[in-house]
Amino acid sequence: MKKTLILLLAAGLTVQGLHAQETYTDATIASQDLNGTARYVGMGGAMDALGADISTISSNPAGIGLFRSNTASLSLGGISQPSGGDTKMSFDQIGLVWSTRLADNSFVNLAFNYHKNANFNSKLNAGGALSNSSLNKLTYIKGDAGYLFDNDGKEYITCTRLDELIADNVLLESDNVYRFKEATGYQYLRKQSGYVGTYDFNISGNLNNRLYLGLTIGVYDLHYNSTTSYSETLEPNVMGLTSMDIVDERHISGVGADIKAGVIYRPIEGSPFRVGLSLASPVFYDLDSESTLASPVFYDLNSYSQTSFGPKYVRSGYEYKVYTPWKVGLSVGHTIGTNVALGAVYEFADYSHIDNRIEDWDYYDASSKDGDMNRHTRETLKGVSTLKLGAEIKLMPELALRVGYNYVSPMFDKNAAKGVYKNGSLVESPGIFYSSTADYTNWLDTHRFTCGLGYTMKKLTLDVAYQHSLQNGEFHPFMNYYDDQAPDMNNTAALVNVKNKRNQLLFTIGYKF
Repeated sequence: MKKTLILLLAAGLTVQGLHAQETYTDATIASQDLNGTARYVGMGGAMDALGADISTISSNPAGIGLFRSNTASLSLGGISQPSGGDTKMSFDQIGLVWSTRLADNSFVNLAFNYHKNANFNSKLNAGGALSNSSLNKLTYIKGDAGYLFDNDGKEYITCTRLDELIADNVLLESDNVYRFKEATGYQYLRKQSGYVGTYDFNISGNLNNRLYLGLTIGVYDLHYNSTTSYSETLEPNVMGLTSMDIVDERHISGVGADIKAGVIYRPIEGSPFRVGLSLASPVFYDLDSESTLASPVFYDLNSYSQTSFGPKYVRSGYEYKVYTPWKVGLSVGHTIGTNVALGAVYEFADYSHIDNRIEDWDYYDASSKDGDMNRHTRETLKGVSTLKLGAEIKLMPELALRVGYNYVSPMFDKNAAKGVYKNGSLVESPGIFYSSTADYTNWLDTHRFTCGLGYTMKKLTLDVAYQHSLQNGEFHPFMNYYDDQAPDMNNTAALVNVKNKRNQLLFTIGYKF
C-alpha cells in the first residue's frame, strides 16, 4: 500500500485554503451550562416567567422588565469533578440593572450582565482491550481502500492530520512499505479547560404591570483548550515498537454574537400567574483553531530506524465559522402570597441544524456552507429539549429556601460516529482533514439537581446555591470499519460507558439602590 498512503499524505498538502470544523467539536462549543446568579441556579433556572433576576437577561430578556429598583450583583464559586478532576474556582457573573419609572405601573429598564455561559473544565479517562483492531490499522485501511481521490483526481479530504502522523511514525517500515501493527489495548486521557463568557446588553420594560417586553444583544468570548493522550499497546513487530503514543493539544478561541427577544404576560388581571415566550437567534461564531499533534516515535528518514531525536510534530492553525441553532422557550410562573414562587421552563434547539462554514479567502470575511459536514451534523445531532423546574419558599421574611431540577434530552444520535456517514462512507470535508483526534463520545441525557438559600438584609442580599449534574456517555476510541468482502480487515472497538459528573458551589452578593 505504498502508493495510496503517499497519495494520502499528498492530499493533506492541497487543502490548506479550506477551513472548517467537525460535528463533535461544534457540539462542545454550542452546549450551554446552567449558570448565573445563585438564586437563578438554586431554582434550576426556572425563572423565565417569574423574572426580576438578572440571569433572565439571556433566557428571557423580558424578565428584566420586572425590576422596580436599581440592582447590582456579583457571583463566583467553584466546580469539581468527582471522577478525579481538580476543583477550579470560577468568576461566574457580574451585572447591573438601571430601572426608570415612566408611570405608576410602567418602567423602562437598562441592564448589562456578564456570565459564564459554559465552563469546559473536565477530565475523561477511558481504556479497553483491542482484538484485531487499532487506530493505526484504521489509518492503513483508509489508504488501502482508495478513498483518497475521485475519478477526476480530486482529493476527498478524508485524510486527517492524525493519519499523517501515524503513517509517518508507525506504519512506515524499513523496506519503505506501510504496514499496520496489531494492538492489544489502549488508554485514553483528555483534559479540557476554558469557558464561554457572555456579555449581554438589555433594554426592557412593562406596560401597566401586565405586559413585559425585552430585547438583549449578546457578545460571546470563547476560549477552549484540550490536551488528549492516546496510547496503544502493540504486539511484537519487526520494527520493535511496543506502543503508539500520541498527544494532541488544541486551542480554540474567538468571538460570537446573537440577539434574544422575550415577552411575559399576565393573562388574568389581579392574578400573579404569568406566561413567557422567548426566542434566541443563532450565535454567529468567528473562531481560530490551533492544534499540535506529537508522537514520541520518530524515524530517521535515511536509515528508517527509531531514534531519540525527539517527538514528531504536526501543527495546524486556521480560521472558521460556526452558527449555532435557533432556540425557543416557553415558560410559566406563579407566586402564592409573598412566600412561595413556582416556575417552569421548556426550551428547544435543533442542534442538527448547526451550520459549519468554510472560510473563503477570495473575499474579506466571507464564508460558505460546508455541505458535507452539515450533512454529517444532521445525521449525528438531534433536537434537544430542556425542562427546568424550580421553587422558592420563604421560611421567614429574610430567609428563602430554593430547589430546582433540569432534564436535558440527548444531543447525539446513539449510532452516530465521527467522520463517517450512516451509510458507511467517509465525510468529505476539510473539517475532517484538520481533525487531530479520532475518539468521540455520544453523550446521553443530562440531569441537574439544584438547591440554595437566600438571605436579605435591607438592601443587601446574600445567596448560595449547589448544583449536581450527571451525564452518561458512550465512548469510542475511533470509528468502526466493516468490510463484508474481507472480514479480516474489520476494525472495531467495543464502546466504553463513561460518566460526566460535576458539582458546583456558587455565591452571589446583590445590592439594591
